[in-house]
Amino acid sequence: MRRILLAVFAFVFTASAAMPLLAQGAPPQGGADQPYTVEYYYKCQWGHQQEFLDLFLKNHYPLLKKVKSTGRIIGLKIESPAYHTTEDGRWDYRVTITYKNSTVATTSNPDEEAFKKQLWPDQETYKKEEQRRFEIILAHQDLPVTDITPGK
Repeated sequence: MRRILLAVFAFVFTASAAMPLLAQGAPPQGGADQPYTVEYYYKCQWGHQQEFLDLFLKNHYPLLKKVKSTGRIIGLKIESPAYHTTEDGRWDYRVTITYKNSTVATTSNPDEEAFKKQLWPDQETYKKEEQRRFEIILAHQDLPVTDITPGK
């Protein structure tokens, strides 16, 4: 019985140690001081895509541009697909943000609240519109991506 338990333990240990070798995926992004890119996907309720975009451009894009002016964000792009896909794979908008580095991307901006008050003095309207923008969203994904294109 003891031999069987030791054999099972050895098998489980070996299998668990080998699991990372079987994992697939993109390699991690560059070092701590390298640009860090995240794609944000938004899937809206049918018929509300334009309303979402209008609210996004009014209440979130100016904040992103303000943060970009500080150097925390070094690249900003908004896209929508040219064609529709199946419902399970559908997304309506992709916002690609390249941050200065991974630390900036994963820590909160201490100036964000001040920027919001500066950009939108009517905070009550701003908060209602942001609430509405989030009500329209069916799904939202944040996907860090790594450029693995070979060099020349």
